[in-house]
Amino acid sequence: MIRPILIHPDPRLKKVCDPVGEITTEIRQLAADMLETMYDAPGIGLAAPQVGVTKRLIVMDCIKEGDPEPMALVNPEIVWSSEDLSSYEEGCLSIPEQYAEVKRPAEVRVRWRALDGSEQERQFSGLWATCVQHEIDHLNGKLFIDYLGPLKRQMITRKMEKLKRERARA
Repeated sequence: MIRPILIHPDPRLKKVCDPVGEITTEIRQLAADMLETMYDAPGIGLAAPQVGVTKRLIVMDCIKEGDPEPMALVNPEIVWSSEDLSSYEEGCLSIPEQYAEVKRPAEVRVRWRALDGSEQERQFSGLWATCVQHEIDHLNGKLFIDYLGPLKRQMITRKMEKLKRERARA
């Protein structure tokens, strides 16, 4: 089921999310819905708070051509970050049509639980590293625009407020 994506500014996007305890049928369904929503948008990552659920769950798939590689990460945490940084022009499904360069560690090692309950750990680089860090930020109430200067951030926020007003009238 495709779920509506919250648009910034929304207070739910600024909340620190609660850890997922038991991986239930509801959590697995949420992950499936989030993947469907992400692909439909289209995007490469989506965090539970973006669909109004304050749980520590993200989905992502950075394969743009070829066979998809959908991932669902429950309670993901970065356990190591490289000192090398990379800059990437980031966007966000909760901040449509707005992009900005963000510097992040070029590589990260992430630990999480899979939907079957198993512990997973993987090192990500390139677009995958940028995406997983961006989505984990969402779980901590942080948006990519929080890395920008105050003027650029305010300009984007005003554009989003206008977009929300226009959508409300439609």
